Amino acid sequence: MKNIKYFIGSLLFFVVACDEAYLEKLPQDQLTVGTAFTSSANFETYAWGLYNTLPGYQDFTPLNRERGSDLLVDNSGTQGDALLWQRKIVPSSSGLWDNAFANIRRVNLMLDNIDNSDMNDDDKAHWRAVGYFFRAYEYVELIANYGAVPWVDRVLTEADEEALYGSRTPRDEVAQNVLEDLKWAEENIKAEGNGPNTVNTDVVRALISRFGLYEGTWRKYHSLGGEQQYLQASADASALLIADHPNLHASYDEVFNSETLAGTDGVLLYKAYEFGILNGRWSHYNRSSIGHDDLTKKAVDQYLCLDGQTIHTSPLFDGEQDPYDEFRNRDYRLYFNTPPPFRVDTDGKNQETWKFDADPKHREYIDLMATLSDDEHKTLPTMNWRGLIVRTSPHFRKFNEGHGYNVTYSGYAFYKFSNKISRLQNRDSHDKPIFRMGEVLLNYAEAMFELGQFNQEIADQTVNKLRARGNVAPLDLANMIEDPTRDADVDPALWEIRRERGIEFLGEGLGRVFDIKRWKKLVEYGAEEKLGRWVKNADYGNKLPIQDGAEEGYVSPWGPPPGVPDYYYLEPIPSDQIVLNPQLEQNPGWR
Repeated sequence: MKNIKYFIGSLLFFVVACDEAYLEKLPQDQLTVGTAFTSSANFETYAWGLYNTLPGYQDFTPLNRERGSDLLVDNSGTQGDALLWQRKIVPSSSGLWDNAFANIRRVNLMLDNIDNSDMNDDDKAHWRAVGYFFRAYEYVELIANYGAVPWVDRVLTEADEEALYGSRTPRDEVAQNVLEDLKWAEENIKAEGNGPNTVNTDVVRALISRFGLYEGTWRKYHSLGGEQQYLQASADASALLIADHPNLHASYDEVFNSETLAGTDGVLLYKAYEFGILNGRWSHYNRSSIGHDDLTKKAVDQYLCLDGQTIHTSPLFDGEQDPYDEFRNRDYRLYFNTPPPFRVDTDGKNQETWKFDADPKHREYIDLMATLSDDEHKTLPTMNWRGLIVRTSPHFRKFNEGHGYNVTYSGYAFYKFSNKISRLQNRDSHDKPIFRMGEVLLNYAEAMFELGQFNQEIADQTVNKLRARGNVAPLDLANMIEDPTRDADVDPALWEIRRERGIEFLGEGLGRVFDIKRWKKLVEYGAEEKLGRWVKNADYGNKLPIQDGAEEGYVSPWGPPPGVPDYYYLEPIPSDQIVLNPQLEQNPGWR
């Protein structure tokens, strides 16, 4: 059986920790703060509840927020994402804010009771390190969204009026505290954690790798200064992880669609799912009519040809006006993120069986995917969660050929998390990676570039390992063929690193939106029209929205967006928090 500690965490947290207010009530009952935090076993049981704060395959928020980037789009037919269409407002409340500070309080309750416990010094240091990790995890998200936020490092009571009703702590101080806590945790946490698939030295370093890059590049491109220590921290932590974990799992798709990730190369921490005990939803979501995410043309164009060149420069690229040509000789990761083109015949009314179409052209990628995947993952044709066959790809929402499931608006349906392990509604059982080496490799590459130390050796350790998994030729810095679509503000080598981030992390919620914000590219990229596949509209009953209303061209669901205001780089502080504490000044620009 899988390691089930994550999904029993909520129950154990309730039974042992209960509500903090309950724990703080004295002797009517024997379960008090003084008795709940005595031994290492007590702290272990309490800490399982903290793991539930890590993102899983139940909550769609991390995936949905990627619609605000330049690479994913809502395919439901509603107008584009609020971020890009100037529809964001100051919320009356925010789960992002509330949940983060609730989780910080849970961590602080544990930290406040370490010194008075019966544990030895090594155990005290370990559990303090675990607490620092989880608190830092919340603050990394808060800084990325709000910038300066209150720093809370103890359980606050009504007597803590200054802390409860004070102003926001300067970003410099919050970021410095996070980095110092993570470095302390790195030095003091037990190397093996608390057993398999728990927070350990590697996981702490992975968070340092993530945070150091984010904070360092934000500081550089937003002209805050002080970026060097964060970039160096990211590079140092990443280098140690690469030395200890030199190998990646051979299958990109299996990293996201495996019943168990235990022992998988390159996976440092994962959330375990067990059929009938804890079920995920993302695969069902990707294979049903409620799956409302598409890739944009820009996203698809980022996938290189097998020779390592772009579609604009490679002799292997056969053109984009025929979908079969467009997908030929491309990075294999493309085929695992959006279905390649196909057409099959279904057996009358029985949509669960199929046969090849009479035209052999339509089986090219069916045959290819049979060599790259298997029947539990991404063989073609695709099917919905009930096992009903999709007859064709692309399968447009506006021209669905008689069945309305697994449809797309742009022509590039997103199905990264689609698998056939479970074919039941909302009952997926595949594990979700939380920290993986694919991210660490690209954090290292980017940090080293920003430090002026990126070279061919680093490229081979990082970018080229990921390219090899997509069967793409390696990046050769001495013989680069420049991408004609490169942002002129971005160095060609850095452009390739950023391209890999877009490809590798697509739709994971790791933060394409956060990436373009920290690069200070939100206003520029947010003004781009989100386009889809090139089509002849007559082939689709003249029902598709085409750019500029043309008879043939790129699908364009909404036309050019109005542009993104500069103050959208930071989220607004929820109004209920400012009512509770008028000292919390709103982020600039928000009304």
